[in-house]
Amino acid sequence: MNNSVTNTARLLGAALRALLVLTLVTGVIYPLAVTGVAQALFHDKANGSEITADGKVVGSSLIGQQYNLPLKKGQETPDPDLRWFQGRPANGLGSNSLNTRYQLILSGATNLSADSGAVHGTCPAEPEDGTLCAQVRAAKAAVVKDNSVPGHPVKPAEVPADAVTSSGSGLDPAISPAYAGLQVHRVAARNGLSVAAVEALVKDHTRSRTLGFLGEPRVNVLELNIALKDLAAKR
Repeated sequence: MNNSVTNTARLLGAALRALLVLTLVTGVIYPLAVTGVAQALFHDKANGSEITADGKVVGSSLIGQQYNLPLKKGQETPDPDLRWFQGRPANGLGSNSLNTRYQLILSGATNLSADSGAVHGTCPAEPEDGTLCAQVRAAKAAVVKDNSVPGHPVKPAEVPADAVTSSGSGLDPAISPAYAGLQVHRVAARNGLSVAAVEALVKDHTRSRTLGFLGEPRVNVLELNIALKDLAAKR
């Protein structure tokens, strides 16, 4: 009986010591070490890849934003603020009823298949509402309308895929150089800038493929709009 109690007490003591040691190592020492290395070697990335403008944090280079006008009375979906470059659609995003300040706090895709609304592999002229075909056609019409300016109409065939489809998360911070270039004339006209100046801005903010072969050339929309704001302020 005494040996049984002694062994039980010994095992419990060993288990308690193991718990304390592992808690200290995995719960305190390891997190502090990883955090220290991250802050020392990858400070910007460890803190969320923040982007600052005028001394304030205005977003992250990893998360897209929407550039919309304030909602009008009776309006459910805000109109885009056409002074700025627009990012990809965010059709897949859900809504957060608890914290409505952050419209991009949730991420997600539409989960619509590539042939959603298609007939014999082709989107009809009037696809069924709620289908991918309907969303793409509506988005393309809006892109053509918004970006057509006097002397420079946009043709539907010129609209790239990322202008009318959301990414898997709906939070893609970048657009293709083709979509950025399509918006140049509209942005220049809305801000009273020359087309050449805005084109140069897009070129300066176009990043090539990672390591030369990963991904596609891209333009970070937030960084581009910050540079646009600075350029317009100097006008």
